[in-house]
Amino acid sequence: MIKLLSALILPALLVMLFARVTYNRVVGLVLTVALIAASAYKGYTHTWWLIIIDAFSLTVGFWLSAKLSKNASRSA
Repeated sequence: MIKLLSALILPALLVMLFARVTYNRVVGLVLTVALIAASAYKGYTHTWWLIIIDAFSLTVGFWLSAKLSKNASRSA
């Protein structure tokens, strides 16, 4: 249960965090995918459902970081 919730929330938060730190949402996405790939290589991702949920969360995080960067550029 905790793995499913973590897969649903953490990748989106990591994409948004890395996008804010690097000022580039594509770099944030690539860094997060690299972290997920490393964890899958180590054996922490056991099922296809976790991979699908990770991919969904990455997509949501990428979309949210695009909205946040658009709002930040509009207010500056």
